[in-house]
Amino acid sequence: MEDKSNKYMNPYLAGVLIGLMMIAAYYFSGEGLGGSGAFKKVTIAAVNTVNHDYAKDAAFFASSVKDGKNPLDSWLIFEILGVLIGATISAGYFGRLKLKVGKSPKITNKTRLIAAVIGGILWGVGSQLGRGCTSGLIMSGMSVNAFSGYVGLIAVFGGGYAFAYFFRKLWI
Repeated sequence: MEDKSNKYMNPYLAGVLIGLMMIAAYYFSGEGLGGSGAFKKVTIAAVNTVNHDYAKDAAFFASSVKDGKNPLDSWLIFEILGVLIGATISAGYFGRLKLKVGKSPKITNKTRLIAAVIGGILWGVGSQLGRGCTSGLIMSGMSVNAFSGYVGLIAVFGGGYAFAYFFRKLWI
């Protein structure tokens, strides 16, 4: 049996496929790709389910729930579901589907999970403050030749390199 665990898609082919998906997203929805919008919609739906009166009166939630609108009626939900399902199928096919904590041997599982949760929270807050996530900013912004997409690319990768020195022990 052939070991496929180290086989990945050709990055040039992957880039072309992402570009085609971006064109399809603009054509069919009028919007680019991005992940934070789906998480926002799920959060709004959860708040609306727990306390509809609060959701319809709060400015952040109101536009998504007024007039009986369902926040989950969004193509972004299906985009993220497709990403999760596709990633699971790919990982299973290539033998990388494992339930484990990926981390450095220098730290504990608890430390790695705490760092992941804090990172996730910071990503969520930052994506809302920035009005979208990095994939929305960079991929969608650069695909329409927006200056903000290029600035975002420099800021994200520059910030990543600057912070990597201080946080590298969490993953190596």
